Amino acid sequence: MKVVLLAGGLGTRISEESEYRPKPMVEIGGMPILWHIMKEYSYYGFQDFIICAGYKQHMIKEWFADYFLRTSDVTFDFTQGDKIILHNKHTEPWCVTVVDTGLKTMTGGRIKRVQSYVGDETFLMTYGDGVCDVNIAKLVAFHEKHGKLATLTAVQQKQQKGVLDINWDNSVRGFREKNIDDGVPINAGYMVLEPKVFDFIEGDETVFEKATMDRLVADGQLMSYQHKGFWQCMDTQYEHQLLEEMWEQGRAPWKVWD
Repeated sequence: MKVVLLAGGLGTRISEESEYRPKPMVEIGGMPILWHIMKEYSYYGFQDFIICAGYKQHMIKEWFADYFLRTSDVTFDFTQGDKIILHNKHTEPWCVTVVDTGLKTMTGGRIKRVQSYVGDETFLMTYGDGVCDVNIAKLVAFHEKHGKLATLTAVQQKQQKGVLDINWDNSVRGFREKNIDDGVPINAGYMVLEPKVFDFIEGDETVFEKATMDRLVADGQLMSYQHKGFWQCMDTQYEHQLLEEMWEQGRAPWKVWD
């Protein structure tokens, strides 16, 4: 099952960092938050990633192109024709496809642009700026059991995010405007989607969280997986520092891997 990561936005709310690099490449503990998210999925056995890049997309490609050098000891032997020898080589067993989905493409449009890479199979999707300790294996099992087209992970937090109206059977009935005082479930990403979801996306201007989700709700095809654990996005410098401190102090809940 492939994992689609939305990593193409401008990241204007954390502009101090994203002025120089894409927000998914902002580091926590010396590694991009994108790497942290991928490590979460990898822990549950999902190793095939499609990164929807856009803003400064070349930096994401360059980072992965140099991954061997970042994770290994290296000998540069110029006495034998500029020979490069890698020692103690360590890389994750990942297949990573980085796709330039455009600079100003909306979230739904970015997903639509990678349809040919996803193919006709169920896929996972999340955002490149938030970490979570959700059990992804249980999330997938929940999705497969209810048989609808889409599942999102819902968390209970006071956040300035889109508010979900969730029915007794975990089906999503609708959305309403966000309110900082809300203590109701919000959309945390970490979705499981059937390929038919592509039919709910018109093109580059489609905002997945609005037009697409509204259509899925109207058709009774959107379900929520209730997550009671940790989730944190990285929209601001404060949130970046919060995640950095958690990592440095050895209390990062999203670090489920050894």
